[in-house]
Amino acid sequence: MRDGGGGVIEDNTEAETGPDTPEDAPAPLLTLRDGLPPVTDTDEGLVKAAAAIAAGSGPVGIDAERASGYRYSNRAYLIQLRREGSGIWLIDPIELSTMQPLVDALEGTEWILHAATQDLPCLSDLGLHPSALFDTELAGRLLGYPRVGLGTLVETVLGFTMLKEHSAADWSTRPLPDAWLEYAALDVEVLVELRDALADELVAQGKEAWARQEFDWLRGFEAPVRTDAWRRTSGMHRVRGRRGLAAVRELWTERDRIAQQRDVTPSRIIPDAAIVAAAQDLPQDKAALLGLKGFHGRGAERYATSWVKALNRAVTMDEDELPVRSPRSEGPPPPRAWADKDPTAARRLTLARESVNALAEARNLPAENLLTPDFLRRAMWTPPKTRDPGALLDGIIELLSGFGARGWQIALTAPLLTDAVLHADIEP
Repeated sequence: MRDGGGGVIEDNTEAETGPDTPEDAPAPLLTLRDGLPPVTDTDEGLVKAAAAIAAGSGPVGIDAERASGYRYSNRAYLIQLRREGSGIWLIDPIELSTMQPLVDALEGTEWILHAATQDLPCLSDLGLHPSALFDTELAGRLLGYPRVGLGTLVETVLGFTMLKEHSAADWSTRPLPDAWLEYAALDVEVLVELRDALADELVAQGKEAWARQEFDWLRGFEAPVRTDAWRRTSGMHRVRGRRGLAAVRELWTERDRIAQQRDVTPSRIIPDAAIVAAAQDLPQDKAALLGLKGFHGRGAERYATSWVKALNRAVTMDEDELPVRSPRSEGPPPPRAWADKDPTAARRLTLARESVNALAEARNLPAENLLTPDFLRRAMWTPPKTRDPGALLDGIIELLSGFGARGWQIALTAPLLTDAVLHADIEP
């Protein structure tokens, strides 16, 4: 059995496993086996931490805490690491002049991350890049676990419950409270054990090679750059007319500029509801603006002149500068429009989805992990023109590879998409 801190101990009693133990007894709370370590926040301390990590053995459990919801930037405010033989280290990168000792210590090691796409960008900003990695969340998805949050996987696979109360903390706070630091340290306390257990399951299900391809692909992950991010303003569908859309765009852009300058999350300047309200009414002076719903608080008043100027730009903008409601996209149209635009493509999409979903169920993994839905849609909207089965299969393989699908995904789904194209050409 494992001890309360994730270590392994011998136990020959029936205190927890005997016949009188209720089957629904709560799982024991995960605790730190070595206690809470101090925060490393000096260059000299980082050299010591790096030496200890380098002297350890096996993969390194890594996690990073950002200040999402509080700060504009995506920077890491705390990095947690654990490796067998070195214990847990909590590193404050804000106070350090260089991360090079840690970069050197991690060279050639396998990183264990949970939901790697969340932490890789902020770690990359610090010069930290994995030589190899294992993503416990992605492993859980490939294994068919219905819930893959770290706490759920630790409880399901290792039998421990985890603290959850500080998940939305402002990690840019200094000094960080001990309770927060303990919560952060627990995120890496049993990552090595979780990785090993999931790796064994991947082998047992014949998915080890799939996982390795996924993990190798993740090493080059970069956060996508969103175009026209202002179009994601909540409630924007209530804004009428292109000039109203221009007001949303100008206000959003001004808010984003201020938020970036102050390193504050934009919604803490003014909420989306305020932008929408102003875009609907188009007030032209401070008094009218501050009378609108949502325009209250320090951000609204402090930058009232900026908001009015943004609205004036929208009102006086030339017609040809106004944004359109639905910008033209290089990709396929929304699936709901396929039947009207191209009935054959709609049949292709239906057949392909049905086949991919059935295979995903048979292989015990989510369909979106078997093949990215966007890749499927793109391939079915504009498949290769040939209908020779062999040439069509080759063409679809080339398409999926160009989109970024991994080899195992292509091998499993390209034949299904080929059949969907061939059968969709036959009128029902």
